[in-house]
Order: sequence, then structure tokens, then C-alpha cells
Amino acid sequence: MDMKEVAAKYADYQVEMRRWFHHNPELSEKEFETAAKIREELDKMGIPWEHCGLETSTLATIKGAKPGKTVLIRGDMDALTVTEQTGLPFASKNPGVMHACGHDCHMSMMLTAAHILNDMKDELCGTVKLAWQSSEEVATGAKAMVADGAMDGVDGCFAIHVWGDVPAGKVTCDAGPRMGAARKFEIDVKGYSGHGAQPHAAVDAIVAGAAIVNSLQTIVSRKINPAEPAVVTVGTFNAGERWNVISGNARLEGTTRCFSYDVFDKLPEYVEQVAVDTAKAYGCTAEVKDTLLVPPVVNDPEMAALARSAAREVIDEEAPVNIPPTTGGEDFAYFMEKAPGCVLLLGVGDEASGACYPNHNSKFTVHEPELIKGAQIYAKLAMDFTSGKKVEF
Repeated sequence: MDMKEVAAKYADYQVEMRRWFHHNPELSEKEFETAAKIREELDKMGIPWEHCGLETSTLATIKGAKPGKTVLIRGDMDALTVTEQTGLPFASKNPGVMHACGHDCHMSMMLTAAHILNDMKDELCGTVKLAWQSSEEVATGAKAMVADGAMDGVDGCFAIHVWGDVPAGKVTCDAGPRMGAARKFEIDVKGYSGHGAQPHAAVDAIVAGAAIVNSLQTIVSRKINPAEPAVVTVGTFNAGERWNVISGNARLEGTTRCFSYDVFDKLPEYVEQVAVDTAKAYGCTAEVKDTLLVPPVVNDPEMAALARSAAREVIDEEAPVNIPPTTGGEDFAYFMEKAPGCVLLLGVGDEASGACYPNHNSKFTVHEPELIKGAQIYAKLAMDFTSGKKVEF
């Protein structure tokens, strides 16, 4: 059975599902209508599914007629707090909530891939687990699915993410670090408030906080090996209650990003050291809270080679392209800690169709003809991996 012929039957379905999800976006951990729609479609296909992880996550299983490996493919589900400005006829019906990162595409590609694999299960080896994962944007969904056993017995895993900065018809799936590890830090600075006209009688937490912001940048410039990319960003700085009062408290929140597990482990220590010591130099104290969000995404070489092969077969020989990794985080890394994996970025950028804005932009949209190709790549990867196909890398 020719996969492209099978996929062609579901081209309209792919678009229909994508537009339904786009029109009905829901935020992290609240994807109840979304989950119900996915489960309804799986029931129509006769594909068994179960709750896994958070309440709105779903794990379906397709068993092949032949023995083979077990693979997991994943699509994330949650939308963003963005007010849509695309002007599309199927734009978000929920004010202030939008699928601005393409998760509507991921879910619909997964459903279409489920149709393809279900139709071809007599030729399928092993087992395919299909994970519709809640709450990627807040980094809680993958961890919960893994803890609930989604990766039990899984030999490898794949995820596809649509990417507005990659041209339509192209796919990037290089081996090695591809997406950054992410942590969040919160710094509470305490001084001593006083009258704005008497700074000598107070200990200014704003001055100390400002010094901490500047000093944090020395982590990258002086603590980290220049060959190791890293980012330290302070995103919020809140202090003070009145214009003529020296503030005794300040609060900073920010994030660190990197690609190396070694740097990832050291960054919390560096942030705390800088914050505490700098605050002390200004007569203040600082308390630091570190929250691990996601580890780095590091594509396995064999899995990346298989992904490039699938992209060439589904699209064309020129489909795979090399682009630099991004320090944006992706919680699929938790799946990849349990088995070799690969994250593919599917190009959906196309200026002629208005798909010329980056992910997370209020005007973000995609070149829809690429999505059926994404569904085929999901299905192709599942069939190739479970059959034990080997590709040189």
C-alpha cells in the first residue's frame, strides 16, 4: 500500500481538524474540549486510548500485524495567551487565547497520521504509541506523561514542531543539541525602606536589584566557557510603592538557557552566588528560588538520520536543511531522557500565503499544504523505526 496514496485520502481531513483546533484554542492544563475532540476522533477510528499524565493528555496505541519495536510520536495541545490578529475565517473564538505556536497543526497531523497508520497496520511492525500531550507551554505535560508510564517499553520517540522561520518544503532535524534547557529564577531582595529625601537612613533594594541585573550578565561572559552558548535574562523587576519612598524590597524574575547538561547544572549555583553576594555588597540580602523547566533537547544521531531519510522520501531530496539550534525550550526532552529521540522542525513559512510571521506572533499562521506532509513524516517515522530500518549517518 502506497503511503502517499493513503495520505491523500485525508488531506481535507487534515485541514478540517487543524482549523477546528485553531478556532477552539485552550490554555495549558485546561484543554478539555480539545481532549474530547481528539478522543472522539480516535473512537471513530476504533483506536484504543487512555488518559495518561495530566487530565487532558491522551495516549493511543496502534499495534501492527508484524513483530517489531515500539515507538512513541507526540503532538502538544495547548494554546497561548495571545490575542489573534490573523484575520482568518477560523481565527480563535476565545478572546486573548490563540494557537500562536502551531500546536493546532501538531494535533491535526497526529490525527491524520493515526488514520494513515491504522489503514496500513497490516504492514506495520511493532507498536506505535501516539501521545497528545497537554501543557507544553508551561512544561508540565511531558513530565506527567512520562511519570504515568507513557515511555514504558518504548524504544524510541519523535516529535514534529511547525516552524515559521523555516521555509515551506524544508525540514530541519540535525543531530546534537537542538533546543535549549530552561530554568526560571526568582530573586527576592530585602533592604530597609525610608524617606526618599533621606537615603542615608535606608537600604535601597532597587539599587541592589539593579546591580544584580547587571552582575548576572557576568555569568555568561566570565563563568561559562565561551564555546558553550548560554543566556541569562531578567524578565521582570518589581519594587517600590511610592515615588518618594526608598523601597526596602525588590523582586526579580528571569530565565537561564543553555544546551549543555554541565552548564545546566551549574547555572542555579552561579545565579544564587551573584545575587546573594551583590545584594550583600549593597547592605541587602537576597533569597533565590530556582525552578527547573526543561532539560536540553539533544537529537540522537541515528534517530536524526532516520528523520532526514523520512523527510527526503515524503517531500524531496532537498528537504532537509541545517539551521542553528534555538535556545527556546521544549518539554519533549523528558521523553528523550527515557529513549533515543529526535525533534523535527517542519517548515511552514510562505510569504505568498501570509505565513511570514514567527511562532508566538499574533499573526502567526502556516502554509497548510505542508501539514499533510508532516502527517506523512510522522507515519513514515513510525513505520521505519518499528521495522528496524537503519540509515547511515
